[in-house]
Amino acid sequence: MIQMTGNNLPHPSLTPRTVAETALTLTQFMQPEHSNSLGNVHGGVILKLCDECGGIIASRHARRPAVTVTVDSVTFHQPVLLGRLVFVHGQITWVGRTSIEVELRVEAENLLTGEITHTNSAYFIYVALGEDRKPTPVPELLLQTEEERQRFAEGQRRQEARLARRHDGKQRTPRPTSDTAANPA
Repeated sequence: MIQMTGNNLPHPSLTPRTVAETALTLTQFMQPEHSNSLGNVHGGVILKLCDECGGIIASRHARRPAVTVTVDSVTFHQPVLLGRLVFVHGQITWVGRTSIEVELRVEAENLLTGEITHTNSAYFIYVALGEDRKPTPVPELLLQTEEERQRFAEGQRRQEARLARRHDGKQRTPRPTSDTAANPA
């Protein structure tokens, strides 16, 4: 449902947007303060960059604040080495009524050789918030290419799987802990 303004025009925040309108690449040079105990870039640094990139994309699309609700998957293909220039490429793959899925691809460039390595892949899901800080509708995604339509369909399947996992989790009976086993109510 599209919110209407007083003059019967769609609310600007719900104007449908293309994938390209909100796509983003964040770039950061990896320094010693980003390292873990092995001397590589700490995975948490990569996750933070992914979340920042995805959050900006989701907010751009919704034209509202967006918060992370789940990280569907993160794959670490290769370590990111210190002294590399990291690119976090993000684009929306699916939108629901209030949710936005962002696909993220992390690459690391060796500045001395020009070699670029695909290091990480991830899907982060955000929810747009209204002024009351509750989930609010987001614009539709205008799909312009067959690849975008395919990614959207794949995103819809991932969303259905996420909802099924959430439903299954609510249906499970909690396992007894040592406290509840020793002291039944």
